[in-house]
Amino acid sequence: MTDRISTPVQRHRWFLTRACLALACAGIMTVSGLPTLQGSAHAASGMRCDEKYGLDGQSPASSLPWDKGVTQRPEDQWDTYSYDAQRQAMDGLTLPDDVANPNAQQLAAQKKFLEQFPKAYDEYPDNSRERIYARYRDYLLKNESNPKRLYKTFGKWLSNAYILPNLNNHRGDVYERKVVEDLGLVGEDWLCQEDVPILDENGNPVLDAKGKPMVRRFDAVNYKKNLFLEFKAGGGRDTNQDKPNKAFLEDPQRKNARIGYVNGQEKTSATTKYLNRLGATAGVDDEQQPRVFSYEHIADSVPDYTPGKYTKADPYLEPPGENIPEGGAAQVVDGSEPTPEEMGQEQQLLDEQDPEGLNIRGPGGVDFSTIQLSYVGKPVKGQGLNYAFSAAKADEDANLGWGGKAKAQLISDSFSTWLALTPDKFWVNLNPDQPDTVMDATFGKTDAGRVLLQADLAMKHDYARDLDPRKPLGKKLSDAMRQAGLPCGSVERNWIVPEPAQVRADSGGLYILSAPLKVNSVAATLKTPSPNGNCDLTADQRKTSQQLVQSLIIPDIEHKVNTAPQYADLRRVYTARVAAEYVRQQDAQSPGDYHKVINSNDVHRWPLRSPNTSWTPRQTWEDYVKSFTKGDYSFPCEYNGQTKICVMGGVDFSKAPKKNVSQAQFTKQHKNLPRTAKTATRTMADDADNRSMLLLGGGGRPHAGPTPSRPATPPSTGSGKGSGGDLAATGTNVLTFSGIGIVLLGAGAALMWWRRQAASGRRG
Repeated sequence: MTDRISTPVQRHRWFLTRACLALACAGIMTVSGLPTLQGSAHAASGMRCDEKYGLDGQSPASSLPWDKGVTQRPEDQWDTYSYDAQRQAMDGLTLPDDVANPNAQQLAAQKKFLEQFPKAYDEYPDNSRERIYARYRDYLLKNESNPKRLYKTFGKWLSNAYILPNLNNHRGDVYERKVVEDLGLVGEDWLCQEDVPILDENGNPVLDAKGKPMVRRFDAVNYKKNLFLEFKAGGGRDTNQDKPNKAFLEDPQRKNARIGYVNGQEKTSATTKYLNRLGATAGVDDEQQPRVFSYEHIADSVPDYTPGKYTKADPYLEPPGENIPEGGAAQVVDGSEPTPEEMGQEQQLLDEQDPEGLNIRGPGGVDFSTIQLSYVGKPVKGQGLNYAFSAAKADEDANLGWGGKAKAQLISDSFSTWLALTPDKFWVNLNPDQPDTVMDATFGKTDAGRVLLQADLAMKHDYARDLDPRKPLGKKLSDAMRQAGLPCGSVERNWIVPEPAQVRADSGGLYILSAPLKVNSVAATLKTPSPNGNCDLTADQRKTSQQLVQSLIIPDIEHKVNTAPQYADLRRVYTARVAAEYVRQQDAQSPGDYHKVINSNDVHRWPLRSPNTSWTPRQTWEDYVKSFTKGDYSFPCEYNGQTKICVMGGVDFSKAPKKNVSQAQFTKQHKNLPRTAKTATRTMADDADNRSMLLLGGGGRPHAGPTPSRPATPPSTGSGKGSGGDLAATGTNVLTFSGIGIVLLGAGAALMWWRRQAASGRRG
């Protein structure tokens, strides 16, 4: 139960300490003796909002969004605001031997290094290398005897203790000004940073847990409207204000007061749940309006700083030799931990260190399992390349913000690989008859090549599972084969071909709107013997078998390839391929920063990365042959008229469709995308055209952002001729035997530049 001031001495002392306030209880007394607020002259510590933010002369708003039942700012009004983020310029500063669990020797080395900065930290220039090291030295000394100190490395301390709080404060101040200006919270009735005393039913101040009079500071107050507003640039809240909020709403003189939360991002689930609980308790005012409400005034914050010697370079999609500062993607990805457990721990620490709810959405709010490349700017020589990834939003409590670094690096490496290698190397081939033509040797040294081949193998396994007659699809196929009088299934070759992907290319760059994948299937033959024996079919029977597989099985395989988690890396690699082809075409017209990379066949800067550094194409081929010759699992079946135990192995794979859209269609369906993509090059942005998605990117030195103009010819969708400008297709085999029991023995498919090379056997 809340303590109250009850003695005359206590009341007198409290009123003395609040002498500077125009007391809320000063007004006309009701019959019951409770004060009633009148007019607007109740400023205590606050000041007029227009004076505080220099908005003199602006007219007050005649109505506010929540008066009309609007809970979120219209998408076409979403915009940005910049704030002082100069500390971000120091994000690349490092400390020797900076590891999570340093040994005694490493600790000694760090201590000796920090002894170079003996002065008090504030004697060094603000935001200097020396000042930062001196502050970290003090942090270590303070926590020397604490083995569980909060920040285990200098890097984490620099990011989360030195840079982040400073940025939060600056961002919050600017956002508050923006809300006041945008919503017209000006004039004599609007007060900002207003302290409001909380009283009990007797007009006495309510005490907090420390025995002090409870006062609730609001970011903006209008006593005439009985509005008390809280602003947050992110989607959270200050949990320290939970108890004062409750006490404020219980204050008898505030029975018609309304608390409103204005957030710059969509509210977190925790904030939404809290406000729902608070609102349910507070109820409505005399005009039946909810006493607790929220409004999302969506705006993306853009850090403003001058890069320097200790600024991190963006590691993604940048031309060799360039040193472009990190954009929004890299800054968010930097905080993404490699495992769910580590990300959960990191998010918990961030939450614990941010009780005031100052943080905006970080890596915990991004589902990195969905990240893909969605935009690249038009290359301009000497200015780097603007880019943006897309990813689904996630609740920061969902523990999905892990793995971002590996996935972003894969996209970036694949983009460069597609540029560096000549198109004749873009093929992979899993065929038990051809161990020496699995893939090009140079391509096999890259993660892009590894992803293609591994996806090919994954497809075979998924395809096999679909053909199992004990499962719905397999049973349908088995029944259909039986009705058609087929003793077994035909040998099929499955491969991936690019369908028209939706893109928009204009003077601002290339927008990748969708890039689905497609599986083709045709009859084929193999020399490697099947573990289930041979089964000869007539030409008509082979055709019937192939048609049944095409109609019953392939659609499900295509769906998996386009949506299933096991093919997410493949989809990432393919969108990078689409973007790289666009850059190739632009470079052919006007050589730019990537000119020396294109067709160089030098991929040493984009090698296989951990944990796949020892991977070889031969390993995947051997896994496939084992699956093909021995099967992955067995089941009772009838095969060629005989009852036996059949074994099973399989293939499934996907490809990417793509087509250019008109400017009219683009404007209708993605009217906000150019603006959002431009914003995303500097900070993580909400996608105004798809509220479930985010865009996060980076890019070159400032230049004209993406603005729609005339349509440009998109990269070709792949004609099967291997023109050198087409998108990748696939070509490997799938072997299927079907009867009353159906056995898929093998298959091959790969995302590649489709070359008609029947003689070489790369398609079979």
